[in-house]
Amino acid sequence: MSKEIENLIPHRVPFLFVDEITSFTNETIIGFKTFDEKDSWLKGSFGSLPEFEYIPGTILIESMAQCGGAGVKLLGITDGIFGLVSIEDAEFYAVAKFTDKIKFVIQNIRLSEKIIKQSGIAYIEDKKILKASWMCVKIQ
Repeated sequence: MSKEIENLIPHRVPFLFVDEITSFTNETIIGFKTFDEKDSWLKGSFGSLPEFEYIPGTILIESMAQCGGAGVKLLGITDGIFGLVSIEDAEFYAVAKFTDKIKFVIQNIRLSEKIIKQSGIAYIEDKKILKASWMCVKIQ
């Protein structure tokens, strides 16, 4: 599925953080990511604590933004390349570990040819781990 996602957004491995989009409407986008051995370079992000094999929070937010961007492209509302310009808020409730399948439920707040504003919640199974909102603008 990552090749299909690569057709939607400019990100490439190792910076491609969404595996699949399973649903997309003008209101909601649902996608998934499982961090695995190809993402092992992230394991050293806690420096002196390599035994902490948690996905960094900034990477989880980037995953949600990529999921939202790919879903918007599937909707055919926007064209061009968008960049993340602001994270309006983020709240973390639990950690995500490697091999956890993370579900992203993205709400579209504003969709235009120049601005995408979204919010999202990340889940592992039914447990909420993160809530955030962000904005992307067209850069090309």
